[in-house]
Amino acid sequence: MLILIVAVVMAASVLLALWAGRVTRGGGISEFLVGGRSFPAWLVYFLAVGEVYSIGTMIGFPAGIYAKGASYGIWFLGYILLAYSIGYFVAPLLWRAAKHYDAMTVPDVFTRHFGGGRALELITCVTLLIALVPWGQYQFIGLQVVLSNLGLRLTPVQCVILAGVIAFVYIAVSGIRSPAFVSILKDVFMLLGVVLVGLAAVLAAGGTAKVSGPEALAPAQTTMGGSALLFAMTTILFQSVVFYLGFGGAYVFPARSERAVKSSIVWMPLYMLIYPFLVLAAYYGVTHHPGLADPNTVFMVTARSLLPEWLLGLVAAGAALSGVLVLSATALAIGGLVSRNLVPHVPASAQRRWTVVVVGGFLVLAAVLTLVASTLMLTVLNLTYNLLAQVVPGWLAVLFARRVRADAVATGMVVGVVAAIALYLGDVSLGGVSTGLVSMGLNALIVVGWSLLAPGPAREPVSRWPGPSARAAHDRSLS
Repeated sequence: MLILIVAVVMAASVLLALWAGRVTRGGGISEFLVGGRSFPAWLVYFLAVGEVYSIGTMIGFPAGIYAKGASYGIWFLGYILLAYSIGYFVAPLLWRAAKHYDAMTVPDVFTRHFGGGRALELITCVTLLIALVPWGQYQFIGLQVVLSNLGLRLTPVQCVILAGVIAFVYIAVSGIRSPAFVSILKDVFMLLGVVLVGLAAVLAAGGTAKVSGPEALAPAQTTMGGSALLFAMTTILFQSVVFYLGFGGAYVFPARSERAVKSSIVWMPLYMLIYPFLVLAAYYGVTHHPGLADPNTVFMVTARSLLPEWLLGLVAAGAALSGVLVLSATALAIGGLVSRNLVPHVPASAQRRWTVVVVGGFLVLAAVLTLVASTLMLTVLNLTYNLLAQVVPGWLAVLFARRVRADAVATGMVVGVVAAIALYLGDVSLGGVSTGLVSMGLNALIVVGWSLLAPGPAREPVSRWPGPSARAAHDRSLS
């Protein structure tokens, strides 16, 4: 029954992707990568929450609480809430810049705004590529956890192959429209699965106090202080800024207007209602399944111990869809970067074909990395954010600065990436301060210092460009 439910849901998602692809047949690279910039607010919403609330939410969030205690839950919730407030004002400006420069990737925007030529394009492209590879691995780790903890007779290799094939089909048939429409189906099963496991934990334990009360948990699991508190606060600040300025292009550029972007963000905090149920599932695992060898398994172990097989199938389907969805969107973003920015002089007519080829190659690479270098999911998440953060100073310069040089943005990015990787590989402790905040700060310091010492040519920042209401008023005055 469990296998049948998962198979039926995944097959339904593929059919939905094929249906979405009817619009893109014969379309160009713009339709493939950003949906022709035609997504209404409701579709932008589903695309964004589909990528934000991924398998990392369902598997990685409980794993972090199980392994590290309350501090991981605090920063995870805190940065998302703060990010929505920042995104409401910043995300429409990202769309405005992309629309103005007819950009489909972040390197497109940076190169056309700063006039930095090939060097800035390549540096931005490579920065994003090395950031997105661990993000793809992050999804594969979650998928491997889900499929291998259901009692199915699947090896880790078979798990990642199945996930990779489905993700490739999503992208090959319809580009960005597949993740957007499949996310609707994903959300139904993901919400249902999380709520079922959380409620089952409460009922099995005899009430919420028996799951998360002081008699059930040690103080170390529910309190934090010292370096853990400093880490949570600095990580909230750091990742809330990166949330849209690092990831945002993937789910902002396809919108049809600035208004659609803002309207989609207004409703996103409602999705956070799933987190109390995830916390309950994590704490139930702490008390009833202590000593798990792999903390990433805590959600599925809890689900398997509490739910009948047919309900477990619904949970597994939601988790699997979450991982495959984000995996496909990440692969598409990487394919676009390679076909448009990394490989020079690819004709527009061939970019879609190149993108599909690169998608396949990336999925193979991410699968191999998962099989040989799997780790705690939230650790991989931190690495991805630390690397994506290096485009943030460049974006801030595009949106708000007047006299920043392309050389300053490029140099800051290189220094930031080197610092982020060195701090991660060296497992450097900074007294609890987020290492991502430090590496991004070095990047920003170079950009600001260079611009003060050697200002670039004056250019109007995007935030000073007339918005849609101002343009409409201007048009009316001319008519």
